[in-house]
Amino acid sequence: MTPTKKGIMGTKNLNKELQNILNPKSNLKNEKIFGDVVFREGDKVMQVKNNYDIYWESITGDAYGTGVFNGDLGIIKNIYDNEIEVIFDDEKIVKYENSVLEELEHAYAITIHKSQGSEFPVVIMPIVNGPPMLYTRNLLYTGVTRAKKFLIIVGKENILEYMISNNNTKSRNTGLKQKMNKYLEIWRGVNE
Repeated sequence: MTPTKKGIMGTKNLNKELQNILNPKSNLKNEKIFGDVVFREGDKVMQVKNNYDIYWESITGDAYGTGVFNGDLGIIKNIYDNEIEVIFDDEKIVKYENSVLEELEHAYAITIHKSQGSEFPVVIMPIVNGPPMLYTRNLLYTGVTRAKKFLIIVGKENILEYMISNNNTKSRNTGLKQKMNKYLEIWRGVNE
């Protein structure tokens, strides 16, 4: 897991490098080029957008439904001319037509942000130069707590120290409080 998508230690570069090492090109594996991405049978991938309409079947064939969601992880089982077949960790098989391949990304490396809500037996986390506003204690905490058994932090000690001391969090101006107060006033008016 890494803090960023960009740069030498960002997910885009790490995924290309890790794919070459962990799932190298082979005459025994089909591939599909989509933009600047090469999908290969055996690749680890992530759904990066909620798709409530895409059809799935269980690997046993006794269940089916629709919906694959942002953050779901899987492995490419088969690549055909017009579709890619993915088996997700929850044992759903999903067939992606070429028109929706932008919903898949490699997942050898993922951002710490995308890892929220997940746990992994082992986490390797590179901590190198990046945008100071992103390198916060909260981000570090999220990354560290994704590891169930083992955590490896690779990088510069001074950047890790900066993250530990940086407790600045960006405020989110959602207007939620104002909306809730408005609905509370309406609710009180109806129920009085």
